[in-house]
Amino acid sequence: MEPSPKYLCIAGLVLLLAAIASHEANAAGECPRSTPDSEAMKLMPCASAAQDPNAAVSSSCCTQVQKLGQNPKCLCAVLLSNMAKAAGVKPEIAITIPKRCNLENRPIGYKCGAYTMP
Repeated sequence: MEPSPKYLCIAGLVLLLAAIASHEANAAGECPRSTPDSEAMKLMPCASAAQDPNAAVSSSCCTQVQKLGQNPKCLCAVLLSNMAKAAGVKPEIAITIPKRCNLENRPIGYKCGAYTMP
């Protein structure tokens, strides 16, 4: 017995609504315009500073951190993202970058997983 056209139409509509809801849930995540993994790519200038607390922090790194720091939830998600982990980022060191950049409006005290922004 073949499914009726009405059943197929309803099933297609349900799948479409599920796809739309999934996209909207992702768009309303930590980083509104992108995923944390995508945003992590923008922090490539911070790679050495995110692995070594004594490494100099470049001005391009600080610029990107300042942009992301306007949304602490996104910055935190980026620092803890799969992409950051794969790049060898050490969260306990990366979380110090806003302070090392001397950013005045950094989210001091913001809880980022097991870490707190200094």
